[in-house]
Amino acid sequence: MNGSVVLSPVMHPDQILVLQSSQPLVIVDARAGLQAQQNYNSLHLQGAAWVDLENNLSQPTSNPSQGGRHPLPELATFAHLLGQLGIEPPTHVIVYDDKNAANAAARFWWMLRSVGHQHVQVLDGGMNAAIAQGFLTSTEPTPASIRPPYPVESWQLPMADIESVATAASQSNCLIIDVRETVRYRGEQEPIDLIAGHIPGAINVPFRENLNADGFFLSPDRLRAKYESVFEQRHPDQVIVHCGSGVTACHTLLAITYAGWDMPQLYVGSWSEWSRSGRPISKTDI
Repeated sequence: MNGSVVLSPVMHPDQILVLQSSQPLVIVDARAGLQAQQNYNSLHLQGAAWVDLENNLSQPTSNPSQGGRHPLPELATFAHLLGQLGIEPPTHVIVYDDKNAANAAARFWWMLRSVGHQHVQVLDGGMNAAIAQGFLTSTEPTPASIRPPYPVESWQLPMADIESVATAASQSNCLIIDVRETVRYRGEQEPIDLIAGHIPGAINVPFRENLNADGFFLSPDRLRAKYESVFEQRHPDQVIVHCGSGVTACHTLLAITYAGWDMPQLYVGSWSEWSRSGRPISKTDI
């Protein structure tokens, strides 16, 4: 277990109202999809700035076979974005989306943590949960207090590339977790990438299992017990987590960290890279 993380990575919706009244926050709307910016312009949490998954939290690519559909942006580009959002090392950041933190909110959280930013939390239940708690909304863009580019040196959290994933797939002491929906893992459906199936040796633990029936994260105790069973005495550094393109995998990394575990490795390229690489593909029942 990692006892060094003091700030919970997950913030319950009622806490944001208390925090907002006691200290300055940078709130980030990370909703994604074809109409994400339109949705932000139509309605967002008051004071929130919008980030674009496709152009801010990943590097646009014409070749997903090398890095997947959502490769990480250049560090300097991300550092500039953080400065434009008014984020400095002491800044308390709250990030939300409309997918129970299963989409770009978790990705932005992981990226901030990976450049060394500690004061960042994901809003449990997302935008609608905050509104239900009485958080005010707005249709007006939020002007940022622009700061210099964030001081970054490297991505600091553990990552796996396609070669290390291939090696791990053949080693019993390593574990590859595929967090996509079971029908995609089995190869029964593939709505996004070119080929259906999964990485040989990977197990399926859908990210939605991190949530309760109301769409909130399970308690840390329940998540700790869940992933203790999944890991089967492996240390998190022996675990690689992936999804379709390295975005929803961050939801599971968030849940694991919320449970008190150290951070496993993220395979950023994920299925979008592996399935285009010509490497073996499995289609099996579970």
